[in-house]
Amino acid sequence: MPSSSEQFRPSTGSDSAIAAIRCFNRFYTRVLGALDEGHLRSDFSLAEGRVLYEIAHRERPTATEIGRDLRLDAGYLSRLLRALESRGLVARQPSPTDGRQSLLGLTESGVTAVADLESRAAADIVALLAPLTSVARAQLVASMRAIEGTLTDSGTTATVAPPYLLRPHRPGDMGWVVSRNGALYADEYQWDMTFEALTARITADFIDHFDPVREYCWIAERDEVNVGCVFVVRHPEREGVAKLRMLLVEPSARGLGIGKKLVDECTRFARRSGYHTISLWTNDILIGARRLYQAAGYRLVSEDRHHSFGHDLVGQYWELTL
Repeated sequence: MPSSSEQFRPSTGSDSAIAAIRCFNRFYTRVLGALDEGHLRSDFSLAEGRVLYEIAHRERPTATEIGRDLRLDAGYLSRLLRALESRGLVARQPSPTDGRQSLLGLTESGVTAVADLESRAAADIVALLAPLTSVARAQLVASMRAIEGTLTDSGTTATVAPPYLLRPHRPGDMGWVVSRNGALYADEYQWDMTFEALTARITADFIDHFDPVREYCWIAERDEVNVGCVFVVRHPEREGVAKLRMLLVEPSARGLGIGKKLVDECTRFARRSGYHTISLWTNDILIGARRLYQAAGYRLVSEDRHHSFGHDLVGQYWELTL
């Protein structure tokens, strides 16, 4: 009669590798609190939180898409979605192209719930990294990327993660936004410090009047260094109109698709939040930004000449109808 350990011993593969991977999985599950009764100390299970996240970060997905990518049983996913709908967090609408499918979206309460979960998750990661030196953090991130890259190359995972991440703002980010806007526009366009003062006022207003249901800031990070940002805020005078503000990508991170991703996230968020239009103001010399806006479907609605930031400029107002 074989022992219990012999009964459960795998018949193929390296025993030491299997043991090491299972040990790591148990360790990481504990570190992340994946087995906690409430995900991120919330009222949601881990599966519910992940489904909400996927709906929030996709453009009107179907249940089929989410089930396929998360490898969830169709019946289990259906029960999850019914529970989230009954709580007023998820809404469905018929697909215009396939009568058998429904398109999923978040309600206003769902947007608030996801914002809260992402804020909690970011805070947990900050606490996890706080005791580590900068060298240790870099090693940790590199190791995680190595794991992801190896499993992706082997066909275990479906997609390769981009070489950056997007996260919500946290303490210290607004100072970085002001500093980098001031420095970059001075370097690239010779704008004076009045532009830095403008960004300081915008960020102060954002923090003072922040509405997490209708407003958001994305910070792009690469190797734990901020490399980009963008904001969506309510238009102060036009009901149902959002404003895209302070899109920035560091020169060292250009060419990675960060700018496009930031603009696309603004569009998704504005749609989920019930806006019908996104408006933005830029200047005609910002050619790279204008190309991003045009590619995303924005149209130029007006121009005006002005003297600002030490230069004669041509301001442009662009809009996207959602």
